[in-house]
Amino acid sequence: MRYELIIYWSKVDGNFIVEVPELPGCMSDGATYEEAIANAQAVVQEWIETAKSLGRPIPEPKGKLAYA
Repeated sequence: MRYELIIYWSKVDGNFIVEVPELPGCMSDGATYEEAIANAQAVVQEWIETAKSLGRPIPEPKGKLAYA
């Protein structure tokens, strides 16, 4: 997985939140940093599989400079 991940702690949720800005609506969470990353990897794969099945384009990873 080469997509940029934004990871932060949410005091309200009591979890780490992971956003994948290059894939609209793609995000996950986890009780630990490691769990949040693992969940994000699974969600990215599901996002890509769903986009393929719907015939939608899959963005190429651009990295942090695309959003700086």
